[in-house]
Amino acid sequence: MSSDLFAKIRRYFGDYATDKNIASVVELSKLPRFVAEYLATYFSHKYPGDWERRLREFVSEYYYDVGEKELLKSRLVEDKVVRILDELRVWVELGSGEYRGIIRALDVSDAVVPREIANAYPITMVTGAWGLLTLVYDPSKIPRNRRGEALASPIIVSEFKPLQTASADLNVLREARQYFTFEEWVDVLVNTLGLNHEIYSLRQKLLILSRLIPLVEENVNLMEFGPRATGKTYTYRNVSAYTRIIAGGLISPAALIYNLRTGMPGEIAVRDCVVFDEISRVRFQNPDEMMAKLKDYMESSQFERGRQKGSSGCSLVFMGNVEVEKRPEGYVPVEDLTYELPKFMRESAFIDRIHGVLPGWEIPKIGRSKAFLSKGYGIASDYFSEAMHTMRKISYATEIEKYVELQGSITVRDEKSVKKTVSALLKLLFPDEAFDKKELKQVVEIAVEMRQRVRDWLHKLSPEEFPLNTLSFSIRG
Repeated sequence: MSSDLFAKIRRYFGDYATDKNIASVVELSKLPRFVAEYLATYFSHKYPGDWERRLREFVSEYYYDVGEKELLKSRLVEDKVVRILDELRVWVELGSGEYRGIIRALDVSDAVVPREIANAYPITMVTGAWGLLTLVYDPSKIPRNRRGEALASPIIVSEFKPLQTASADLNVLREARQYFTFEEWVDVLVNTLGLNHEIYSLRQKLLILSRLIPLVEENVNLMEFGPRATGKTYTYRNVSAYTRIIAGGLISPAALIYNLRTGMPGEIAVRDCVVFDEISRVRFQNPDEMMAKLKDYMESSQFERGRQKGSSGCSLVFMGNVEVEKRPEGYVPVEDLTYELPKFMRESAFIDRIHGVLPGWEIPKIGRSKAFLSKGYGIASDYFSEAMHTMRKISYATEIEKYVELQGSITVRDEKSVKKTVSALLKLLFPDEAFDKKELKQVVEIAVEMRQRVRDWLHKLSPEEFPLNTLSFSIRG
């Protein structure tokens, strides 16, 4: 019974449990899921009899779309002080030692940020953080050079109130896990993503949760292909504050790797995961150079641009939409996956660096919200986001050797891929590190299957270099 599951979630997660249904009651789709849940929970507790109306009014008053930037600028000029609900990302101007802010709603990248705000909320200097910003328009206070030319925007961030938790205590997950069976815990996580666990089979639920692999394990490279509206983008956009989605279009090395003009690291340097959505529509400035840098990063975790060099744990996800058809063995993609990639990615050296291909074609499209979205409690998204971020510091890859033996003509990349995938799934499904042989086998099967798709793909691209080979494994003990 779902009601029994939700009661257990409330009992064992306490303040870290949240009603996933309330965030979908009001129109909060423009906000990341973790922000929407934070606000919905806050307003429902503070104004239990009238929270929906108050929350709608709050979002209507303080949230601005990018298309409303001129309206927001006008309000700033006229009123001098405006409060908005937005993400603040801070960078440091090395020449002056001053802090500058990127504000999405205004489309500005050089708002003045007081040092005390940047130091009080260091996350704004890493990935950015959502909150309630108080903006002041005051041209008289901005720094100028000797010629009187402005060195920053006349917009000053005078206050910042974050709307996401900073708690990442993994003991919350570890202690709660012991009270749930394997199947129940899978359902807990599916509801945490905002989905109704009763709609999906166990395999489908495990595939959905496999989307979280790059969020809990460093330097994992995944691909997923499937029909539209199966929740691919929804998951990455809403479950983690440390993810950046790039939806097609032209991608510059400044945005992805390092901006030499501003001295600001690109998305790979600061994110837990960068998602290339609608991969067939992605374009690179100077594709040969970009692919060389991307392949080097995928192999070594090192990046460089100009004189700037560094390393990162950022995982990469490449997602594409494909048509599917139903066959006796289930739904399968109609197209050759190779041709869902842009031409500059259709090479074996790139494909071999992918740790696994997730069969998104097996996951049903999300239909009516009343049927497909969660009807009750799950783990609060802001806490779960921080918990996954913290999990990345832990790896079970070396421990897996004690229990799992890969068999067949195994390459170093095969071994690395399976270990990383298994490590990630164990962290998600068994945060208390308590699992039996049958459960471990279930996890390893998914990891091997995902890498097998890569091996089959490589054989199709280059049969002589990559002979047809079936990966297998055995569980020790």
